[in-house]
Amino acid sequence: MVSMTLIGLLGLLVLFVLLGLRFPVALAMIFVGTVGTIVATANRFLNVGMSADLAWARGLKTAMSNLSGETFEAASNFNLLVIPMFILMGNLAGVSGMSRDLFTAAYRWIGHFRGGLASATIAACAGFAALSGSSLASAVTMGRVALPEMKRFKYAPELSTGAVAAGGTLGFLIPPSGGMIIYAILTDQSIGRLFIAGVIPGIVLTLLFIGTIWLLVRLEPAKGPAGERSTVAQRRQSLGAAIPILFVVGVTIGGMYTGFFTPVEASAVGAFLTLVVGIVRRSLRWSMAREIILETMKSTSTVFLIIIGAFIFIPFMSLTGLAESMVIFLTSLPVGDLGILIIVILIYMFLGTFLESIAMLVLTIPVVVALATELNWDLVWFGIIVVIVLEMGMISPPVGINVFVVKSIASEIPMRTIFKGIWPFWFAMAAMIALLVAFPSIAMFLPETMLGH
Repeated sequence: MVSMTLIGLLGLLVLFVLLGLRFPVALAMIFVGTVGTIVATANRFLNVGMSADLAWARGLKTAMSNLSGETFEAASNFNLLVIPMFILMGNLAGVSGMSRDLFTAAYRWIGHFRGGLASATIAACAGFAALSGSSLASAVTMGRVALPEMKRFKYAPELSTGAVAAGGTLGFLIPPSGGMIIYAILTDQSIGRLFIAGVIPGIVLTLLFIGTIWLLVRLEPAKGPAGERSTVAQRRQSLGAAIPILFVVGVTIGGMYTGFFTPVEASAVGAFLTLVVGIVRRSLRWSMAREIILETMKSTSTVFLIIIGAFIFIPFMSLTGLAESMVIFLTSLPVGDLGILIIVILIYMFLGTFLESIAMLVLTIPVVVALATELNWDLVWFGIIVVIVLEMGMISPPVGINVFVVKSIASEIPMRTIFKGIWPFWFAMAAMIALLVAFPSIAMFLPETMLGH
């Protein structure tokens, strides 16, 4: 017989070992959650004098019931329909070339300034993020479009790759965000409120990134030479090509804000309108259907498996009482609410150096939500902060997944050069977190004015 807290710590240790061995996140959580539930339940019954055989049988029964019940609950959650719909929307946008139109429009208008190509990349990433909701998709898609152009104009490799890696992270903040969906499901928050709360921070962070580029090229003009100046006709043509895409984004997000659509309805409308735009532009063909459908199914099944893993792992953590113990420890520190928030952010930053963002989110939710509830933090506001810190992990060495994505596109650029390029943007994200802590209304203004919020 051992303490439940020790069982929880051992479970976490096993999970970290599995993740370190590159075991799939979802399967690692399912394994640890199931085995851990067996052990924790049996230990609880052993502590009250039950025979070993009966205690282990009870543990196995509880774990199997949890495995089947939580899997069914996750898979049958109606709100999770937003996942395949928004993934489909992003795949349609990516395959039909809408990302290139967004980049072209941004380039035509600001590309002739110093650092304009990098700034256009950030702006296009923000626009594509509102279609795809995926950090990786934004980094891959925009990297393929923007990196060759910046190479042609002899941009410093660290600036071009850093802009693509950082710009891609906007897909995790600007709605529809896959990370926000998972956070909302695990914390029982409104997906719509979280989406709307990410709008202003997403815009502000985009401007901070562009401001970072402006400062870098002002200090070292050779890093970001000016591009070609476009004619008025070219600017109007590029804007005309981008307007249908912006219309889809406006209808989707605006519909949720006004209460005209639920998030599920908005996702379906967004996917349908993206399909219509692609057909009208004649950029979608029947030959693309197989690729789009299979990629949507693959991405959807991956996200659902992660959610199922979380639904199995989190009850195990609750059973051991580890989360409650950590909350008691943190709240007993003589640092005040702000000090605790800073500690939580620093812990996230540390975890982001070696954990994938979704894994980090799922692993920490039991503790951080209990802590936020204890300290009366608004979970929507706190969720935006968490999402931005997770974004920082996407470009933090040595694991930063967006950096590896950019490396796969620009294989000739050394990894150390790419990591060198991300740091100015990393500090811009830190500044965004500071702004949210100092001025919570940046995130909360729009959700508080939503119709029927």
